[in-house]
Amino acid sequence: MDIATILGIAVGIVFVVGGILADGSIIDFWDLASIFIVLGGTLASTLVAYPLKSMLEAVKIAGKAFRSQEEDPHEIIVQINTLANIARKEGLLALEEVSEDIGEEFLKKGAMLIVDGTDPELVRNLLETELSFIEERHTKGQGIFEAMGAYAPAFGMIGTLIGLINMLKRLDDPGSVGPSMAVALITTFYGSVLANLVFIPIANKLKLKSREEILRKEIMVEGLLSIQAGENPRIIEEKLKAFLPPKARVGLQYKQQEGVEV
Repeated sequence: MDIATILGIAVGIVFVVGGILADGSIIDFWDLASIFIVLGGTLASTLVAYPLKSMLEAVKIAGKAFRSQEEDPHEIIVQINTLANIARKEGLLALEEVSEDIGEEFLKKGAMLIVDGTDPELVRNLLETELSFIEERHTKGQGIFEAMGAYAPAFGMIGTLIGLINMLKRLDDPGSVGPSMAVALITTFYGSVLANLVFIPIANKLKLKSREEILRKEIMVEGLLSIQAGENPRIIEEKLKAFLPPKARVGLQYKQQEGVEV
């Protein structure tokens, strides 16, 4: 579970509600018509812009923003280093039995391609093609939430215009101008909060998660091709360390000492 995402949304809600209660009432900021306009309009526009299938997939993709990193790059490097040592001592065919215990499907697929004697260039092309499609799917999910982040404030303004029109119809009653103006502005408030506290932050978190996943898989591709080329396990390790920032490389030593199993 990614605590930062949940904590960020929770803290945002607490401070917004706290700011309201500091000089007003939460009831004053409740308007059902405004909720219908913002949520309904945002959902409708997103459905127009994206297929229904993509919308349903986006709900699943959003779950990634609330989940922690699936696998540490350090562990992947240690796994590849273990595979490299096995291949060096027992040959590439020995990877077939070991690959059954690999949990990461992408790494397992690459190992089996090597065992089958696939040409190195074809192995690279197959893995990089899959990598590009993974990135494309991620980009589509991010785009949906970015679009919702743009539509929500827009429908907030539409709701405000509706409220202003209704207010102007009742200008003959000066006492209704203030309350009508307040209701008109609430819609903009809803749209801004949803966009800047939920939709856009989730899109940014998905971008970060996508970059992390692509990095892990790029490490796998480079490691597998190095194993297939018969490179020394120590050289492979140093090559894969280049994917990590300098501070992260220090933690790799501890992982190796603990011994991460494939």
